[in-house]
Amino acid sequence: MVRVDPLNGVMRVIGVQYDIAWEHRERNFRTIERMVAEARPAPGSWVVLPEMYSTGFSFRVDKVEEGDDRPGEAFLAGLAQRYGVQVIGGVVRRAGDGRGRNQAVVFGADGSELGRYTKIHPFSFAGEDKHYATGTRPLVFAFPHGSISPLVCYDLRFPEAFRSGARTGTDLFAVIANWPVDRIAHWEALLRARAIENQAYVIGVNRIGDDPKLHYPGHTMIVDPRGEILERLVESGGTVQCDLDLEDLRAYRKSFPGLDDIHDNLLGERADVVRVDPADARQ
Repeated sequence: MVRVDPLNGVMRVIGVQYDIAWEHRERNFRTIERMVAEARPAPGSWVVLPEMYSTGFSFRVDKVEEGDDRPGEAFLAGLAQRYGVQVIGGVVRRAGDGRGRNQAVVFGADGSELGRYTKIHPFSFAGEDKHYATGTRPLVFAFPHGSISPLVCYDLRFPEAFRSGARTGTDLFAVIANWPVDRIAHWEALLRARAIENQAYVIGVNRIGDDPKLHYPGHTMIVDPRGEILERLVESGGTVQCDLDLEDLRAYRKSFPGLDDIHDNLLGERADVVRVDPADARQ
C-alpha cells in the first residue's frame, strides 16, 4: 500500500468524461486541461480519467505506448501538481514479451508517481489478450482516513478482483473504462453490484464518442455503498463530482457488518462440481 495525504474524512472525487480523440495525445491533453480547469477541483481531490485516456482503446501498442518520453504520464503528473490533486488515468507501457500493459497510473498532488495497476483481465472476447499482457494483483492506495483501489474496464465483470480490495477495507473503487454502448446496461448494473457487495463507493469513468469500431455512451457515475447512484452523466462531455462521506461509510459498515462474513478460504478456491446425469435429473 502507498500512503497519501488525508482529506479530513471526506473523499472528493471527480470523473472526467469526454470524446477521446483517436490516438491524438495533444488534442486530448487540451480537452482535459480545459475540463479540469472548469471543474475547479479542490486541493486533495481525486480526479479520475478513462482507460487509455490520451489515445483511446487501441491495439496498436507501438502507436500508443508511453515509450521513453512518457508523454501521457508527464501530463498526468503536471495536472496533479498544478491543481494539488491526486490523478488516476489509463496509460500503456511495454511488457517484457513485447505486448503492452494496460494500466491505471496514479499521481500524487506533488506530481510524484504513487503507483500503477495493470489490468488483470484483458478483454479476450475482442483479442486484447493478444496485444496486452495480464496483470497479477490488485492495488490499494491507503491514507489515514480511507483507501482507493483502481481497476480497468473488463475487470468490472470479475467480483473476485474487487473482493481483494474489500478485504483491506477499500472505501472507493475507481473503474476506468472504454465501455461500448452494446453492453452499457451491464456497466450500470455491475457498478452498482460491486458497490453493494463490497459496501464501498464506486466511481466508473467511461468515455463518449466513437473510435474506428465502436460507439461509447458515457454513463460515468458515482455509486454509494447501498447501490444508489449519486451522480451520472450520459452521452455528453463533462464531469461528475461528489464529496464521499467516509464517516457515513464507516457507520453503514458497522450497522450492517456484511464484510465480516467474507470467507477468505473461498477466494481463490474452485467450487466442487457435481455432475448430474439428465436421466437422474428427471426423477
